[in-house]
Amino acid sequence: MQDLTITRVETESVRVPLETVYKGSHYKMTHRSTTIIRIFTNSGLVGEAYAGDEDAGLLEIDAIIHNELAPRILGQDASAIEKIWELCRPATWDILRDRRLGLVATASIDVTLWDLLGKAYNAPLWKLWGGYRSKVPVITIGGYYGSDMSIEEEVEYLLNEQFAGMKFKIGGLEPEEDAKRFKRARKVGGDNFRIAVDANQGYTVPQAIKFSHLVADDNLLWFEEPCIWQNDKKAMRDVRYIGNVAVTAGQTEFSAAGCRDLMETGSIDYCNFDSSWSGGPTEWRRAAAIATVYDVKMAHHEEPQVASHLLASIPHGTYLEFFHPMRDPIWHNMIANRPKLKDGYMQLNDTPGLGWELDRDYIKKYKIAERVTEAK
Repeated sequence: MQDLTITRVETESVRVPLETVYKGSHYKMTHRSTTIIRIFTNSGLVGEAYAGDEDAGLLEIDAIIHNELAPRILGQDASAIEKIWELCRPATWDILRDRRLGLVATASIDVTLWDLLGKAYNAPLWKLWGGYRSKVPVITIGGYYGSDMSIEEEVEYLLNEQFAGMKFKIGGLEPEEDAKRFKRARKVGGDNFRIAVDANQGYTVPQAIKFSHLVADDNLLWFEEPCIWQNDKKAMRDVRYIGNVAVTAGQTEFSAAGCRDLMETGSIDYCNFDSSWSGGPTEWRRAAAIATVYDVKMAHHEEPQVASHLLASIPHGTYLEFFHPMRDPIWHNMIANRPKLKDGYMQLNDTPGLGWELDRDYIKKYKIAERVTEAK
């Protein structure tokens, strides 16, 4: 094995304005932001990745990486991923700071180390993590309220782009109105176009059950985060059983243990745990292992640059999701070798590690900060 002693940590903070405001049930998005991180070693091997979409906390995450995590990992063996994950854990212990900021900072380190390890072993991560399949089905996220495109135009666009389906935003209107919107998408998409819905915790339990019954004959793939957050495990279980619908959740959990609780209470059929919001691929893979015991399928909230490898690596991985180019310009423009879809699938390559080539000109255009921490 090469000398993988960590010598240097670099970051670049990127913030891209969106061309339009995207509105869900109780939120809106105006920018897409992320942290690019590079970890250097004595051997000359460099891990490179990006993680997270924390616009308001972007620079605070960068500060956590350099002020708290880099001093802990410099001089460590980059292949000791579990050890380094534990060394990063104190970044999540400050009770006066949003815990997710420390988790995203940890995830940035974790995914970059995995990229480096893949390069050291000359293997793509989807193979290193299990190699179950080399391509994944892809759905996009759409149906936003106030979109410049009509629902019909959007679905036609997605069919032409060869997406397998879409995740359709609901929860901002009454169930009857959202059901009408859903049925418009289903009519254009046809029965083979997979459509899930995402209320982003926008409905009460009765509203969510009502919506489920209204679309019972419309081939709904899953119902994501149907209910307002209070007592949501019981709420989702009730929607799942009374509404007779497959339920998806997990993206707002901080740990594999939180996902386990969703499974144990019978609240979900799909777990869309987000590795970038929970400490990285190391923690996501723990949740995926637990899911096998409960016959729960795995999904992943956004982050296709790492989710594609994770979902391809396991037998119970399901749909990769990513946004329209206007909603996530980083994925569509910063990755120079992003593969095109074919018949609803994205084919992964055999390039070691994550395998992505980042467009330096694009990064330079939207970079708002950069920083380096080196071993002394």
